[in-house]
Amino acid sequence: MDYIMIFKLFGGLGLFVYGMQLMGDGLQKAAGDKLKKILEALTSNRILAVLVGAGVTAIIQSSSATTVMTVGFVNAGLMNLFQAAGVIMGANIGTTMTAQLIAFKLSDVAPLILGIGAAMVLFSKKKKVKDIGDIVLGFGILFVGMSMMEGAMKPLRELESFKNLIITIGQHPLLGVLVGLAMTATVQSSSATIGILMALAANNSITLGVALPILFGDNIGTCVTALLASIGTHKNAKRAALIHLTFNTVGTLIFMSAFTIVMKIVPMFGGDIQRQIANAHTMFNISNVLIQVPFIPVLVRLVNKLVPGEDDDLNALKLEYLDTRLLETPSIACGQVVKEITRMARISQRNLDNSMSSFLTDDEKLINSVLEQEILINFLQREITDYMVSLSNTNLSEQQSELITSLFHVVSDVERIGDHAKNIVELTQYKMANNLVFSEDALNGLKDLYSVTKQAVEFTILGLSNFDFKSAKNVIEIEGKIDSLEEQLRKEHIERLNNRICSPAGGAIFVDLLSNLERVGDHSNNIAQAVLDQS
Repeated sequence: MDYIMIFKLFGGLGLFVYGMQLMGDGLQKAAGDKLKKILEALTSNRILAVLVGAGVTAIIQSSSATTVMTVGFVNAGLMNLFQAAGVIMGANIGTTMTAQLIAFKLSDVAPLILGIGAAMVLFSKKKKVKDIGDIVLGFGILFVGMSMMEGAMKPLRELESFKNLIITIGQHPLLGVLVGLAMTATVQSSSATIGILMALAANNSITLGVALPILFGDNIGTCVTALLASIGTHKNAKRAALIHLTFNTVGTLIFMSAFTIVMKIVPMFGGDIQRQIANAHTMFNISNVLIQVPFIPVLVRLVNKLVPGEDDDLNALKLEYLDTRLLETPSIACGQVVKEITRMARISQRNLDNSMSSFLTDDEKLINSVLEQEILINFLQREITDYMVSLSNTNLSEQQSELITSLFHVVSDVERIGDHAKNIVELTQYKMANNLVFSEDALNGLKDLYSVTKQAVEFTILGLSNFDFKSAKNVIEIEGKIDSLEEQLRKEHIERLNNRICSPAGGAIFVDLLSNLERVGDHSNNIAQAVLDQS
């Protein structure tokens, strides 16, 4: 009989968690780019940051997910620690919605809700209706799972070992905190643990005095997810995860020290024990935020001391703006992809500058610098492409999907600009090894062509970084000038060869240089066209 109870409990818990996730995904898809706009509106204002955290968590139905995303935002440079602290605090408020929904006891109408949600998903052709259908379906599944857990736990009341455990926790509330911490750390969801608590309460298997310490422990256990997510991130991201742990631990200590008072206040709001647990959860998180919001600067100073110093080797092979945690919010991830590609384009532009300078000055340091940076450019191409593949498999809107498809080509074009810079330094090495000398007319022609090409690359980066259509149109015009000038310089070169002003060996290098610069113009034109296609 025991194993049947365990099977039902795990099955009910699985449905409960899946229902929450389905609701969250549906709400997020229905919200679309609004999540991005919410984040863009975020300032260092603490109250606004708290509201953003509460709002986002209410949408995605998971404080752990919001906190993990926040760690990702900090790691990608989207958010500073002051903003992150407010969002994390707000996330704790947003997650109380799940418990409040459970307390409405809608298990009897769950089949009807399921039927409505399934009909919307299966029979509607409109994406918006299907997204709303996911929300309704998830809502129904959540309550079916809750009903299964309640049924599975009924026999617990009769088990002597369970009765002894409840008595022990009642006598030692700190043990209840540890139980809640362990349960949530194991299932990686405080909402799931609270669901189990409320299922036990529905059968009168536990008292409020036993439930509250476990509830408070849940809030510490949920920090484990963010701590795990911070492994391998920048130091600021680690600090954000520590803010979450510190905030919830301090809150638990405050409420446990005032446990007797809390036990008197919670029943004053009325309702059965399930509603009282939900109310206690809400009261804990709102009160904790009100108490600690004024101390956000103190929290930030504390975590800066716990994780001292800055990140080492800023020029190492790594992504600056992309983080896998941002895949939870595709609209934001798309913007970060553009930032990372723009960063890659600036590195390619710098390499192009250094390659031409090395050719004109025979500077070996510049040659080595170009070759080193080429390794970084190739690394970025691979990593950005892999990231976009993962992003393509998320719930993108049609416009976002078109953007990412276009950016696959842009990354390739940016990498090719870097390749042409490498080609130029290889030509420089050949020139230096063979002591080749170029005429003043040839060098002046190269400088003129590079000046126009450089202008095209600069406008390309400006157009890409801000989706500046005017800059993109300028690139299209400049590319025509590059082609005309390259053709003119080839004709002049042939005349110099005929007049024996240039050597054949030097002439071959000169023609290769023209070709490389002309190809840079072509790749700039491709990127600019990709930007214009988004208009």
